[in-house]
Amino acid sequence: MTGLLFVLPTVVIFAVFKFLPIAGAGAMSLTRYRLNGDVSWLGADNYTRLSSDPLFWKSLGVTATYVLIFVPLIIVVSLTGALLLNKLVRFQGTFRAVLFLPYLSSFVMAGIIWSWIFASDGPLNAALGGLGGLGPVPFLSGDQLLVLSCLALVSVWKGFGYSMLVFLAGLKALPSEVHEAARLDGANSRQAFRYVTLPLLRPVLFFVLVIETITGFQVFDTIYVMTGGGPNRASSSLIYFLYDEGFKFLDFGYASAIGMVLFAIVLVLSLVQRRFIDEKETK
Repeated sequence: MTGLLFVLPTVVIFAVFKFLPIAGAGAMSLTRYRLNGDVSWLGADNYTRLSSDPLFWKSLGVTATYVLIFVPLIIVVSLTGALLLNKLVRFQGTFRAVLFLPYLSSFVMAGIIWSWIFASDGPLNAALGGLGGLGPVPFLSGDQLLVLSCLALVSVWKGFGYSMLVFLAGLKALPSEVHEAARLDGANSRQAFRYVTLPLLRPVLFFVLVIETITGFQVFDTIYVMTGGGPNRASSSLIYFLYDEGFKFLDFGYASAIGMVLFAIVLVLSLVQRRFIDEKETK
C-alpha cells in the first residue's frame, strides 16, 4: 500500500493527461465531430474512408520514407557521438553540453535557420556554386527523397543530443572487466565494439530505437515550418495530414481516426522491435 500511495500521483497524471485523451480520441474517431459540438455516430465509417483515401496512403508513404531515413541516421550519429565522448579524458562535460545545445532549441527556430541554409540563395548553395560551379540545388522544393532527407537531417541535428546522452550513460554503465578481457584476448577496437560493446548496449539500443521511431512518426514542426507539406504533398506526413483534417477542415472525427491508426502503427512497431531485441539476446 505504501508503494501504491507513492506512485498514485503519477498514475493519476497519466490517467488524466494520457489514457483518457487516448480513450477520448478513440471514441471521437467513431463519430462526426464538429467544432460547434455537433456529434453524430458513424461507427467505422471514418476508418473505411481512410482505407480508400489516396491522401492518407500518400502521407503514410511519406512518413515511412522519412522514418527509414531519420531513425538509422540519428542512431548512428548519436552512438558515434557517445563513443567519442566516452573516450575523452578532459573537457568531456564541456563537449557534452555543446553537443546537447541543439536539443534545447525549438523546432521552429531550427526550421527557420535551416530553411535559410537550404534556400536557393542560401549559404549552402552559395558554397556549392563556389566550389564546383553547381547551379542552385532545390533542397526543399525538388525531389521527394531529397526533401525528406533534408528534413531528416535537420531533425537529427536538433534531436541527437538526447539519444547521445542515453548511449553515453549506457557506455558508462558497461563493466570495464569485459573490455579488458577482450583486449587480453587480442581483440582490436572494431572487434571489441562489435562483439562486446554493441551486444551489451542492446537494452539501451532498443530504448533509443523505440523513442526515435515514435519521434519519426510524429514529425510535424519541421515540416510545418520548412515545407508546409510541399512540394505537391511530398513532405506531408501523417501528423501533417491529421493537422489539415482537424484544424483546417475541422473534421475532428476523421482526424482522430488518423491519430488512432498512427497509434496502432507505433504500438505494433514497438512490439516488433522488442521481440527482435529479445530474440537477439537469447541467441
